[in-house]
Amino acid sequence: MKAVAKVRTLEQLLPDLQEARTRQQQVVFTNGCFDLLHVGHLRTLEWARRQGDLLVVGLNSDSSVRLLKGDRRPLTPQQDRAELLAGFECVDYVVIFEEQTPQALLEKIRPEIHVKGGDYRPEDLPEAPLVLSYGGRVLVTPLIEGRSTTRLESLLDEDSDHSQ
Repeated sequence: MKAVAKVRTLEQLLPDLQEARTRQQQVVFTNGCFDLLHVGHLRTLEWARRQGDLLVVGLNSDSSVRLLKGDRRPLTPQQDRAELLAGFECVDYVVIFEEQTPQALLEKIRPEIHVKGGDYRPEDLPEAPLVLSYGGRVLVTPLIEGRSTTRLESLLDEDSDHSQ
């Protein structure tokens, strides 16, 4: 499937997920800004995909990224970020959401497995009670040392400091 065809609205996505579930497939969901893509993102997405049969990536919209990360972000527009993510073989679908958290999306998608990357603990995630309430599982990927957006941002900041 072409990358752009994997980018769906929620209304387009829900029938595909229902069909997958009739085939007894488990839906895995993860989310994020994915503004500065790096190998840590790829490894997290690959790990998430291995937890089930179908990986849906919730992507923060440009406006929600600005609210979360500040006015200088995102560096890459949402449609470009969505298509880049959809280009990964491990990603089955990408859906853009406007809110700062994936809560509303999780209520509609109801994935069997919700995956977060990094140094979170499942019990610390605000969306964990919702996922657990309908029998879903919350998993956290192993931390990939030295591969983070925060690290990339600090390198970019250092570079801009040296160029002035």
